[in-house]
Amino acid sequence: MRVALDAQLTVGTATGIGEYVRGLGGALRRCGVDAVELREPRLDPWRFDRRVLWDQVLLPRRARASGADLLHCAAGTVPLHAPLPVLVTVHDVAWFEAQEHAPAYARYYFGRFALARYRKAARIVTDSAFSRDALLALMPDADPGNVCAIHPGVAREFGELIRERGDGRTILAVGTVERRKNLGVLVRALAALDGARLVAVGPQTPYARECAALAAEIGVADRFELSGYISRERLLSLYRTCAVAAVPSLYEGFGYAAAQALCSGVPCIVSDRSSLPEVAGGDAPVVAAASVGAWAKALDAALRGEDDSRAADARGRSIARFSWETSGRETAHAYAAALGSS
Repeated sequence: MRVALDAQLTVGTATGIGEYVRGLGGALRRCGVDAVELREPRLDPWRFDRRVLWDQVLLPRRARASGADLLHCAAGTVPLHAPLPVLVTVHDVAWFEAQEHAPAYARYYFGRFALARYRKAARIVTDSAFSRDALLALMPDADPGNVCAIHPGVAREFGELIRERGDGRTILAVGTVERRKNLGVLVRALAALDGARLVAVGPQTPYARECAALAAEIGVADRFELSGYISRERLLSLYRTCAVAAVPSLYEGFGYAAAQALCSGVPCIVSDRSSLPEVAGGDAPVVAAASVGAWAKALDAALRGEDDSRAADARGRSIARFSWETSGRETAHAYAAALGSS
């Protein structure tokens, strides 16, 4: 089986989808799938016009030329005229739920336009049961048997990381600093946590400036660090020594930050929204997303080391749950089903 894999979001600053595609390509090849990764390094995938050019013009051309049996649209966008049967990964439906601030053209392209393409896909994969249910709610006429949830894997470096004793003060928040990530609740909680510091790692949006202004307003700016995008080595170093990883998001289709923390043996706290309780799987405290007091209380306990043994005990289970071998094997099965149905 030869599959053309859309890998354009691995170009430049890769966020969750880029992490997904990087891991999936290797996992598929280990499963015996001939995965041909398609990308154009000269195109910035974070510029809307370049993204559309890739999705609608270059990707179908290169998929046709690849000699593949199937096109895996791994970034959630699908060509209007696909030259091959399509399996699409729908990571979330945030464009319908949590992106009101985005330009109307982006909401349309990643929302209703994409949804119309999903209806014609041979198979659909989602990152979580939560995302599967949310997608089916938007597509009530779809065959539920055509949509399956497959957790992405977590890169082996996190499972192999040698965790040191937490430093007792660092709260780590990983992910694009955008409004739905709800970083502001951690900034507010920081005011009640003497000596603690909050390190936010990931690409920044205008919301990051709002969080910085909030930190200055409530007097915690000296304990709040917006690191921007950092190297994998620096990220692993932070997971090795931080006291706790916090994922307060209002909306996540999966929640790589939580899965990575769990596989690293880092105490982790997640919000009670969207897919995060599913990803936590009972191995991390779940806190009301909007409650500053609840976050302050949960973080204080983690900073004092009360969650360390729980995190250590959960690590092996998490590594097994978020194995790329399992994810690759299940995705290969979805490919076979897609080709059979098409």
